Amino acid sequence: MILLLWKTFFATFSLVFLAELGDKTQLSTMLMAAHNESVISVFLGASLALIANTLIGVYLGTIISKALPLHCIHLGAGIVFIIIGVLLITQKL
Repeated sequence: MILLLWKTFFATFSLVFLAELGDKTQLSTMLMAAHNESVISVFLGASLALIANTLIGVYLGTIISKALPLHCIHLGAGIVFIIIGVLLITQKL
């Protein structure tokens, strides 16, 4: 049981860390830190914002997973990613 918890923890950490690396959020935070003398405030503000977003994601994910079968969630996520990819390629997003 504990091994599964650690495996899930490290998989989640790795996925989120790599997904967020170099994205707009990180660049915005770097800009805020460069233009603000209180880097602690920037760190705490950015950290709390990411925690709030994560809480929302976990909460909604839990609700959705109870309401829909897993294959429907995978299909829906795949379709949304394809739509976003097409919109990004065509410069409409």
